[in-house]
Amino acid sequence: MRYAFRLAEILGHSPDRRKRPGTIKAIVEHTGLDRHQVAALLKNEAKYIPLEALSRICEYLIDHGYARPADLPGALFAVKPENFWETLARRKSIEICVGVRQAEADPASAWVVASDSVLIGELLNGISTLGGNAKLQTADPLSTSDGEEERSQTGQPEQLHQTLVWSPGHVSEQETQGRAGEVYDGFSNQKGDRALICIGSVKSNPVVELIFSEAFGCTPFASEDDLDDSSSRACPFFLRYRENDPKPSASSAGVQLSKNDKIEKPGIYFEKDDGTWVWAGGDTGKDAALVFYVYREPLGRLELVLSGFSGRATRLLAKTLASRSEEFWPPVYEEPGLQIGAFIVVYDVTDDENDVLRTNLTAAPKIIKLSSKAIGRRVERL
Repeated sequence: MRYAFRLAEILGHSPDRRKRPGTIKAIVEHTGLDRHQVAALLKNEAKYIPLEALSRICEYLIDHGYARPADLPGALFAVKPENFWETLARRKSIEICVGVRQAEADPASAWVVASDSVLIGELLNGISTLGGNAKLQTADPLSTSDGEEERSQTGQPEQLHQTLVWSPGHVSEQETQGRAGEVYDGFSNQKGDRALICIGSVKSNPVVELIFSEAFGCTPFASEDDLDDSSSRACPFFLRYRENDPKPSASSAGVQLSKNDKIEKPGIYFEKDDGTWVWAGGDTGKDAALVFYVYREPLGRLELVLSGFSGRATRLLAKTLASRSEEFWPPVYEEPGLQIGAFIVVYDVTDDENDVLRTNLTAAPKIIKLSSKAIGRRVERL
């Protein structure tokens, strides 16, 4: 069992190097601790914590109203998750965000597509059962006063709710992006341990674009198709629209990788270690899905995207999460305070699997870890 230090989470301090709210200076002035020591504690990268330093940190939290004396020092420590489902289940608050469409002008006719519903169902099942392994996630037996044994179960979310956003092409672009920003800002401004899970691609859920843009420091809802070179793209993966798809402007999607790298096949592409781009799937005979998450451990903040290129790939991804979730952990890229998981799932498919009412689809998934170098090159630009 490994532990994480929750100082940044309790304070609501972001380790993002682009945001410097003065937290370190305030703690140093109040406690007299060394600036580098405080920075290491906020990033959860201190190798040990002297009792004197721990005591001063506790005093700071109490004096500034961040914690009660009875909750310390225990509130400063959390068990680190060790697999994909546990990472989700340990969040105190989970928000699931889906895009809605409307077939008519009447907003009351808005609906969520069937494939997204299947994926949400599997997601809830995985969180509540830890992918079917909840009964195995127990602590050592504890003897009670009457001699019986009790076991402490792995934590479950205290709050679970859903939010809806407009899918592109169903209302005005301003309204679509405005609602997406409202949802994402609401999540970002919360304090405490939390997760935001987005179902769908940029074609159906604009909050996905905001997650990618925050992770890689690019401008959301701004096409990068006109870049001179595909290596300059902000995201290490790319969704190439079909001709009949809605085509919202996005840093993570479009119709060509760059001015000099035009592509014809719709589907999901990704960058390799050497900077070349590869088509994963999304056309006849081969489909693809994306699993992407950003885990800011000191904040206890997790953002997850589950995105099939097609409805078929979305339903196939639900089945993959049920049977192969262990392959989405550990993250492919790590640095102090930041973990990024990025995986492409490729499916060999037949036309029979286009039946929208089938949830028991069969297609052997090939799970590809995206290049840690490709991700690192982009994170280092921030």
